[in-house]
Amino acid sequence: MENQATTVSNPYGLSALWSGGDIITRSVLILLLIMSLASWYVMLTKLWDQRKLKNSARVVEKQFWTAPSVKDGVERLKKGDEFRGIAEDGLRAASHHDGRLTDRIDLNEWITMTLQRSTEQVQSRLSNGLGLLATVGSTAPFVGLFGTVWGILNALVGIGIAGQASIDKVAGPVGEALIMTALGLFVAVPAVMGYNWLLGRNRILQDALRNFGSDLHAYLVSGARVDTGGGPRPAAAKAAAIK
Repeated sequence: MENQATTVSNPYGLSALWSGGDIITRSVLILLLIMSLASWYVMLTKLWDQRKLKNSARVVEKQFWTAPSVKDGVERLKKGDEFRGIAEDGLRAASHHDGRLTDRIDLNEWITMTLQRSTEQVQSRLSNGLGLLATVGSTAPFVGLFGTVWGILNALVGIGIAGQASIDKVAGPVGEALIMTALGLFVAVPAVMGYNWLLGRNRILQDALRNFGSDLHAYLVSGARVDTGGGPRPAAAKAAAIK
């Protein structure tokens, strides 16, 4: 039948690259797969952690600062909540200052140091994993490029041994090797975008943590929250909300 379309099977592709590749080629493919899975795991887990902290910030404004005292406000927050941990550290710093080596430090300074350390610990946990995303985003293209160079080298060596340089002997292996570069970019681009996105969200949450620590310090020292303009305001007033 002249009108029947002839189907030509493609002997090249990812499956052919895996089945016909050597240990270096397969190692590069496995490494790219691990980097991709690790970056997506970090992005999803950090997004979940940020969502929890964002909801906690809303609960703090609605329940903590409307409580009659700091202790009552702490009890309104869930156990294990980051804001509750900061508030508990502030209460311990204010309650257990005298009678210890810390009595040589001014109470105001001691509360400031304690709240700052507690806030920085939460901020450090927020930043965990972002370094992995930055590493994957910067190295995955080079890993893919190394796989491409290795594949082209093997293809040229094979062509030289066979003594044939026809278009099908050159274009097929070279095109197959370029899959590595595409895979490297496929791994790197989501990691870079996720890193920048999560970093921006972290800045907003870190500002909320610092504002909470500053308001809590002002309340423990003077009994009132201090706004950005420097004037005191009642404990039930709302701080800057997270959108």
